[in-house]
Amino acid sequence: MDKSRYFFRTVVYAKRGKQVTLVDLNNPREDTPVLDPWLSLVINLADGRHTIQQLIDFLKSKYAEPVPENLEQTVESVIIRLTEADAIRLSEQPVDLPYYLTVPAEKLDIELARKMMTEDNFRQVNL
Repeated sequence: MDKSRYFFRTVVYAKRGKQVTLVDLNNPREDTPVLDPWLSLVINLADGRHTIQQLIDFLKSKYAEPVPENLEQTVESVIIRLTEADAIRLSEQPVDLPYYLTVPAEKLDIELARKMMTEDNFRQVNL
């Protein structure tokens, strides 16, 4: 995996404490399934401004020594799973996200986000 690539979300998400769910702003539901912790973490951090290597380095810095041996493999596996589901994409350059993908749904102006999504012909994927 080319860890110099930038990763960015292609889904609208919401945060419930440390938990992350995907949100359809045109059909919001309270019972949306919570993503597993690794998927949540990557979706939350997929701002288009950081590389996969920066993500790995950040995660390594959160561990007291020793860093788990399989950390990089786990991150790569999560990146692959999310790209296959089209919940994130990879880029050679930093990416500016549209307004409706920049922050969790609870921080959005929902009407403005819906308007922009319609203008962009945005379609939400489900994991």
